Amino acid sequence: MAEKHHQYPVEVVWTGNHGTGTKTYQGYGREHEVRIAGKPVIGGSSDAAFRGDGTKHNPEDLLVASLSSCHMLWYLHLAAVAGVVVTHYVDAAVGTLVDRGDEGRFTEVVLRPQVTISADSDPARAAAVHQDAHHACFIANSVNFPVRCEPRIVIESP
Repeated sequence: MAEKHHQYPVEVVWTGNHGTGTKTYQGYGREHEVRIAGKPVIGGSSDAAFRGDGTKHNPEDLLVASLSSCHMLWYLHLAAVAGVVVTHYVDAAVGTLVDRGDEGRFTEVVLRPQVTISADSDPARAAAVHQDAHHACFIANSVNFPVRCEPRIVIESP
């Protein structure tokens, strides 16, 4: 198959200038907006642990959400192809970041999807599709830390 290239233009605008810019470390806000043409603006900040606004999305949240939603979208696609009927999907994903002061990194993300399938779907196949989704996920293929998946398959009552 021919290689395709896709670009994702995103504008990030700092909105945390409280009048004196970055004159002092404590004097500026970490608020920002993530703007993508034709989509709702996402209000962002740094994590509260890093002097940010804990009520806004932070880059760490968005990274874990990207991994979780990428896996889910691939899973739903591959389940449909495999004849597994998914009726509900919820993931309680958790990312672990090690903070070393001025340096930090994610050490892993664990996805914990609970997938409800129809009574006539094959639970073993439903579980196996997670491995295929993991290998297909563009985001998981792009990070330099492990992304583990601990799925739970629930069979819908007839």
